[in-house]
Amino acid sequence: HFLMQTVNTFSIILILEAKHLDAVNPNDIFVLDSLLAQYGTVENCEQVNTDTETAVVNVTYGNKDQARQAIEKLNGFQLENYSLKVAYIPDEMAAQQPPQQHPQGRRGFGQRGPPRQGSPGASTRQKPQSDVPLRMLVPTQFVGAIIGKEGATIRNITKQTQSKIDIHRKENAGAAEKPITIHSTPEGCSTACKIIMEIMQKEAQDTKFTEEIPLKILAHNNFVGRLIGKEGRNLKKIEQDTDTKITISPLQDLTLYNPERTITVKGSIETCAKAEEEIMKKIRESYENDIAAMNLQAHLIPGLNLNALGLFPPSSSGIPPPAVSVASAAAQQPESETVHLFIPALAVGAIIGKQGQHIKQLSRFAGASIKIAPAEGPDAKLRMVIITGPPEAQFKAQGRIYGKLKEENFFGPKEEVKLEAHIKVPSYAAGRVIGKGGKTVNELQNLTSAEVVVPRDQTPDENDQVVVKITGHFYACQLAQRKIQEILAQVRRQQQQQKTLQSGQPQPRRK
Repeated sequence: HFLMQTVNTFSIILILEAKHLDAVNPNDIFVLDSLLAQYGTVENCEQVNTDTETAVVNVTYGNKDQARQAIEKLNGFQLENYSLKVAYIPDEMAAQQPPQQHPQGRRGFGQRGPPRQGSPGASTRQKPQSDVPLRMLVPTQFVGAIIGKEGATIRNITKQTQSKIDIHRKENAGAAEKPITIHSTPEGCSTACKIIMEIMQKEAQDTKFTEEIPLKILAHNNFVGRLIGKEGRNLKKIEQDTDTKITISPLQDLTLYNPERTITVKGSIETCAKAEEEIMKKIRESYENDIAAMNLQAHLIPGLNLNALGLFPPSSSGIPPPAVSVASAAAQQPESETVHLFIPALAVGAIIGKQGQHIKQLSRFAGASIKIAPAEGPDAKLRMVIITGPPEAQFKAQGRIYGKLKEENFFGPKEEVKLEAHIKVPSYAAGRVIGKGGKTVNELQNLTSAEVVVPRDQTPDENDQVVVKITGHFYACQLAQRKIQEILAQVRRQQQQQKTLQSGQPQPRRK
């Protein structure tokens, strides 16, 4: 990765110390993303080293206030299995850094932030469209040719296309492919993409590499459904219009750490370049629609910072995240939730682990209570996992359970992991979840692509609660749970207001 010189930014240094003298686990560092994003726009986040018990991470925020706030809030913070120490790196030091001090310096976990104010293309990027970077996946053996001698080739591409390009060489050590992130206008991204394809083609000829090199684009799963379109119509149209063959990696390849899918385009360089324009146009449209919807619905998701958790992709723009800030979220809905998740009975051993080790680790990782209910009968096909904890804990615990079932092959290679979750709601609020003539529940299903059912004629339990059933893949199930919890929060607020009115002064009657 090539670091551009930072201008008018402010950097902090963050030291993670393992509490139990274990080595720092790189997978745990992803949790930092959500933490750092709470205090402002993270322009650069670079892991400097990982010793056995410490990891040093260099973080640059958009302005001094954001960095100051991060230092105040994060110093001494206990994170998972680590405690944090935070200190300033003064501006002077940041400014003195030569632009390419770390030729491989950018870190491997995720890519965020707008172009630095000093980078080319910053002044040309006014359209909201340019907020979505183009993410490509290239064979590792071509990375050297794309960078060029002493970085000359990549510098030429960035100059020619007015873009900022990150080559994540350290990501997925030993992997056959590496991601490249291109920040520019849509036109700049497309030109850079075409140049990179041409470089790979030439390198393939020079090295007698005979296999076809398709164009591979990475896109967040949230956008892929709309790219494919109903019955695959959008994708078919792009294929026909550009004379290419396009395939998309299966849903089950997604994990909690990797919400991106690979779009593989086969054709000539010319036709692949045309297809890239059409694909990214669709993805940018979806992104803009989501940002608009999230800005409208930010108040609908209390208690859960969706930006931090990756239900929506991290914004690579300067747009402030529309998700509720942590302080207001804590004030609104810090309370615990209970979700009953049904897993195949045969998978219980895998979830519990040897001597209960896996379920204990899962519970610690998620910050949730996780219990497995006894089987309802000797032939029961499903077992109920009872998960109790706040929204973030639900997200982490359920995400890991979905992932574990996939890893352990309880679902076939081409089969999507779909589970049923039950939430209990007060019987008086069930009507609100259903909505007039089923309107709300239908909207919920359309929005989240999960199946949501409030079984009719339920007898409320001893706490006057009834069950709402949600079935779907992980992201769909999570989004539906959040929306239902929001409806319940609204009902509670309205009840509270009514109680306040009743206990206060008698209201004058309207004539």
